[in-house]
Amino acid sequence: MPSFDIVSKVEMQEVDNAVNQTCKEVDQRYDFKGTHNEITLNNDSITILAADDYKLQAITDILKGKLTRRKVSPKCLDFGKVEDASGLAVRQHINLVQGISKEKGKEIVKMIKGTKLKVQAQINEDEVRVTGKKIDDLQEVMQMLKGADLDLDLQFVNMRS
Repeated sequence: MPSFDIVSKVEMQEVDNAVNQTCKEVDQRYDFKGTHNEITLNNDSITILAADDYKLQAITDILKGKLTRRKVSPKCLDFGKVEDASGLAVRQHINLVQGISKEKGKEIVKMIKGTKLKVQAQINEDEVRVTGKKIDDLQEVMQMLKGADLDLDLQFVNMRS
């Protein structure tokens, strides 16, 4: 019976490359000269330390652009609250969202059942498996989910026929 899995994963090597490129660009830009700005990548989060709000916004825009060029969706970024650091500096934590939460999984299953196609969807930890008798039905589910606005970067893997 044909099936595929719906997952939401981030390629950490690409994120690391994007953070490094962002650091290089910040070091080279004229408007950042003479200020202390820092971008660090932890296991599943990015921390930005900037001299002020304007520079923080500029760094996040640069980071989003670098991630997009490396085919990492900005939807995987969960921006935390901007907090004050020492002096006039500001700090922001950005979590990298990986996996599909139970609530989003239920929402995806509900959307799939709403199509009235002859497919079954079940939640397996942080992914959703869709099975059906016809590959065309599975492809229709993929197209429907690509067009849906779920605030998640979805990938379709393990297509079996």
